[in-house]
Amino acid sequence: MTQAYSPVRLALISLVLVVFLLPPVWLFVSALKPQAEIFAWPPTFLPAQPTLENFANAISKARFLTFFRNSAVVAVLSALLSVTISVMAGYALAKFRFPGATLLFMLIMSSLMVPLQIVLIPVFLVLRDLGLLNTLAGLIIAPAATPTGVFLMRQYIVNIPDSLLEAARLDGTPEWRILLRIIVPLSIPAIGTLMAFNLVWRWNDYLWPFLIVNDQDMWTVQMAIANSVGRFGIDWPRLLSMSVLSVLPVLIVFTLLQKLLMGGIMAGATKE
Repeated sequence: MTQAYSPVRLALISLVLVVFLLPPVWLFVSALKPQAEIFAWPPTFLPAQPTLENFANAISKARFLTFFRNSAVVAVLSALLSVTISVMAGYALAKFRFPGATLLFMLIMSSLMVPLQIVLIPVFLVLRDLGLLNTLAGLIIAPAATPTGVFLMRQYIVNIPDSLLEAARLDGTPEWRILLRIIVPLSIPAIGTLMAFNLVWRWNDYLWPFLIVNDQDMWTVQMAIANSVGRFGIDWPRLLSMSVLSVLPVLIVFTLLQKLLMGGIMAGATKE
């Protein structure tokens, strides 16, 4: 039986959809316009002469593929490293009883209250001493472990029945195999959620790459977009096309992992 919506409710839903969808749609259609049409008055929504030349220029002249590769490597490897650390830490905090476990978990969660700007300089100095400035490794390693990831995995794993783990231990199964064969398969929704979040965080990150990368060959997509703004002018068609290309991976990730995202978020919000 379908639910009937009142005209007022339908109008509010339509207004919200317009508010949220108009900016990205306008970005996409503007990327298909030549520069003269972008600044035409009165403005036109659909391009009179759509062209893909803006995207071709962004890929060839702006070295977008190089920056796209750098962002993809950083996002994927950093997300995998973050998920690995978070799963192991969450498993230890959820299923092992040791002195100071609660205090350790509280310390990890309290780090969420520390502003990012406070730790930027100490982490920068550590990477400098390790010789990781101007490297993709510096972009990957530094933000890999996050308290948000540890919290999400701990809250999910704590709901896995202890009887499964005890039965495996009685059979002589080592802990690393319990982690890989029991914990990981049962935590796929939370792992998928954390993986998606980390991919998006690292892909959209601008501040951290801006601090430690000077070599243009190491630029990420966000750095390339920011530096495409010239001192005396802006190539708007190229900037808009690069912005559209940078959004596509995020849309693909959330589309593919939508069910895992909802399942992981809801499970992580449950009480013990």
